[in-house]
Amino acid sequence: MNIIIRNETDKDYRETENITREAFWDLYKPGCDEHFVLHKLRKSKSFVPELDFVALHENNIVGNIIYSKAGISDNEYYEVLCMGPLSVKPEYQKKGIGSMLLLRSLESARKMGFKAVVIFGNPDYYHRFGFRNAAEYNITTSEGANFDAFMVLELDKDSLMNIRGKFIPDKAFYSDKNELENFDRKFPIKEKHSNSKQL
Repeated sequence: MNIIIRNETDKDYRETENITREAFWDLYKPGCDEHFVLHKLRKSKSFVPELDFVALHENNIVGNIIYSKAGISDNEYYEVLCMGPLSVKPEYQKKGIGSMLLLRSLESARKMGFKAVVIFGNPDYYHRFGFRNAAEYNITTSEGANFDAFMVLELDKDSLMNIRGKFIPDKAFYSDKNELENFDRKFPIKEKHSNSKQL
């Protein structure tokens, strides 16, 4: 499969929001909010457009990855990256496209001088890229919690040495229920389902 990766343009936004909605629908909860998070992040000052990539197959967008600036705060504030959402069209998943987007963007992040990336995701998937539980770096969520899906990757050796504290993501990751429902009406109607694999 010939996959081309390029930076996203604003003309792609609607399509990648729909791809993100399809990729995350009913995955972690009935419905999803990742497409709304994506929409809000692009309007945020934390958005890093140089790290916003799309994957194309036969000139059609099949995947997208995005990053935003975030921080680790203790007595001082340390800037890091937050990756996500990373989405691939359901029919193109498990073909290595997500890996291609991740590896390309991580290399670009290193060249830009960023020191670390924080994510919330599937440990079985992200551990293979070097992500480790944030607890190993004495980093907690903004609520002071820790769990397997909360992971960190150093982009340089020991770049998080002597850095610890709470992870502070962009406010775009927190969705108001009414705003989400209003935004979701702009997309085709989809029925929400509950299942045992959801969080």
